[in-house]
Amino acid sequence: MSGTEDGRSRVATISDVARHAGVSTATVSRALNGVSTVDPALVARVRAAAEELGYRPNGLARNLRRQETAVLALVISDVENPFFTAIARGVEDVAQTAGYSVVLCNSDENAEKERRYIDVALQERVAGVVISPTDEWAGVEMLLRRGTPVVAVDRPLRAGTGDQVLVDSRAAARAATEHLIAAGYRRVGCVTGPAGVRTADDRLAGYRDALGRRKRRERRAEYRAAGGAAATRELLAGAEPPDALLVANSAMAIGVLETLRAEGLRLGRDVGVVAFDDVPWATLIDPPLTVVAQPAYEIGAEAARLLLARIADGTLPPTATTLEAQLIERGSSHRA
Repeated sequence: MSGTEDGRSRVATISDVARHAGVSTATVSRALNGVSTVDPALVARVRAAAEELGYRPNGLARNLRRQETAVLALVISDVENPFFTAIARGVEDVAQTAGYSVVLCNSDENAEKERRYIDVALQERVAGVVISPTDEWAGVEMLLRRGTPVVAVDRPLRAGTGDQVLVDSRAAARAATEHLIAAGYRRVGCVTGPAGVRTADDRLAGYRDALGRRKRRERRAEYRAAGGAAATRELLAGAEPPDALLVANSAMAIGVLETLRAEGLRLGRDVGVVAFDDVPWATLIDPPLTVVAQPAYEIGAEAARLLLARIADGTLPPTATTLEAQLIERGSSHRA
């Protein structure tokens, strides 16, 4: 509590905390909402100031002023994909701690379905939206135009248009392809998602970066097991079929592995495979699957923290956070 001229106490504000800590109100908002880009020393200073002044963010009053509900919408591309399931868990854990509920919406990579969910989110006056957009702008533009806080995950927005939490898919795909080449595979192919889906495009670009002038063997398909199977059959039917494959997501990897088994090809020894995302079954097959592990839970948690900071202070500049993927080498990418 802060004092007034007549001796009465008043409730401390975010401006009081900022003055006491010697920082901006934007820094106070980010620090108290756990945004990872804030310097730890500043976070400690802000929290100490808030504690000394007895400052407590009033989320209910904020929502009433904006005529919002204490609900966040999460619009993801494929609820069956464990990558997005982990993102959802990260969002929910942070949101629940802050007193918000989360409504899950599955767009199925369908722009029209995504638009309908965004319409509902706007009608219900949700406090904010975390979205894996089907494109770079259309859906997000609707939200920004209405003043709804939004954070994009997995897929980038136009520069400067909003908050986003990403993984450098292109660099990760390049590293995975270079690993296959270093392991002795000479005809490395790529099975990726639909054209225009940014992660699919970036992973194909990373594959091409690593190949340089080597012959490319690549196919696009839907981001599902059936798509991975169809693409693999086409590649294996070629005159010089691949002896290794980079696979753009775990759902496609199921189709790839089923096709290799149907063709009598041994994983690793006959055809090396590296797939994006470290799913629970990856270590249960023989040999275990080499993967590009993305920090999906951390993506969701950081997106929720950014969104809460944006809800608290809509004047904050857009933030782009890029997290690192990790190549986990297992038996599927080695001939022995």
